[in-house]
Amino acid sequence: MAKVKVYNAEGKASGEVELKPELFEVAANKALIHEVVVALEAGARDPIAHTKTRGEVRGGGRKPWRQKGTGRARAGSIRSPLWKGGGVTFGPRNVRNFTKKVNKKVRQKALSMVLTDKVAHEKFIVVDSLKLPEVKTKMFVEFYEKLPVSGKKTLVITDPSNVEIKRAIKNVPKVDTLGAGSLNVLEILGHDYILVAKDTIDILHKTYSK
Repeated sequence: MAKVKVYNAEGKASGEVELKPELFEVAANKALIHEVVVALEAGARDPIAHTKTRGEVRGGGRKPWRQKGTGRARAGSIRSPLWKGGGVTFGPRNVRNFTKKVNKKVRQKALSMVLTDKVAHEKFIVVDSLKLPEVKTKMFVEFYEKLPVSGKKTLVITDPSNVEIKRAIKNVPKVDTLGAGSLNVLEILGHDYILVAKDTIDILHKTYSK
């Protein structure tokens, strides 16, 4: 069973906490992690590109000339895709769905793998508590600078009930927050360090160790 140091308010190691092996001791599989990352990025993709069909382009309601007798080719609308200013055939549409299906067990496995990597490289930092005497950014920064994560891109995993810490961290550079029940592979990989309170680890175990 993996163990990590627990830091107190002074930034010094004051003990250790045990982590469940089914969540923090999982062998890495790069292909599986890549599959989950691609699915998450695809799901977040916003289909902006959009072209209009001949039925959506303004104008073209009147037949430009009579069917026969002009010597010209037949034409029913000046908004035909063959005409300049006409509709677009098979162009990109903003209703396109980029989402990719990934099984829940696969997402769970990938999450365990990236958490294991953070623990193995000593980038999973546990503190006694994330409750501040006052809800002030200054109070958090003073505490944060005493920890080995200072100056690094850090993801603070919070207890959903601790809304005060989110307010205190909001304006701290390179520090982001995420609820313990909303973890995903992309967020963890996007940060150098993970910072979590000792009591929040129980939430992680209950939520993801299944």
